[in-house]
Amino acid sequence: MFARSLGLAGIAMLMATACAFAETPGHRDHGSMGQMMSPQQETAGTDDCPMMRGHDMHERQGMMGEQAQSSSVPTLPGQDAFGTIQEIVQILEADPKTDWSKVNIAALREHLIDMNEVTLHAVADETALDNGVEITVTGEGRTADAVKRMVPAHAHELSALGWNATTEDLPSGVKLVVISDDPAQVTKLKALGFMGIMVQGSHHQRHHVMMARGEHPVGGGEAAQSEHDHAH
Repeated sequence: MFARSLGLAGIAMLMATACAFAETPGHRDHGSMGQMMSPQQETAGTDDCPMMRGHDMHERQGMMGEQAQSSSVPTLPGQDAFGTIQEIVQILEADPKTDWSKVNIAALREHLIDMNEVTLHAVADETALDNGVEITVTGEGRTADAVKRMVPAHAHELSALGWNATTEDLPSGVKLVVISDDPAQVTKLKALGFMGIMVQGSHHQRHHVMMARGEHPVGGGEAAQSEHDHAH
């Protein structure tokens, strides 16, 4: 009886040793006669070994859990203006030189509302000219106010790009005229249309940071300035 128990214990030890040997780098990388083992052959040893099979399954479950956790947190804020403000606040917080007594996030928010009104709600009637385009941009209420603030300010940026841009104030909006002596630019202006012209230049992002720092005057932003002054 004792000999039989000893024999069973010896078999168990041999099986455990074989499982461990199957996982050694030299054994996993080479099959019989020194040939490389296929992926199927490589995993066969662990599939036949209960202890190693359980260990591999635990590792795979752990990796899947980490992947699920990393993909369960959204990266988009859910709303464009919200995301813009969030990004700029992070920039201000990361800058040790930020003067929080001058920071004016309310002004930036008002400007983003203006951008939304002009982009989505303004009416733009475009007329092709021989040397450019004439665009009548109008709206009602908050939209008209936004047009009057944004379009004339952008005309100065367009002139800096080499186009001749002028504006004329209208009761419910602004008339924008953009012309060029270059026929290729005239063709481009007509293709761009109102919003294509409005997005020209890389000043928008820079101005947003300046507004948030309180370094950029916001035309017509009385409500935002009042809110900022009241907070301080």
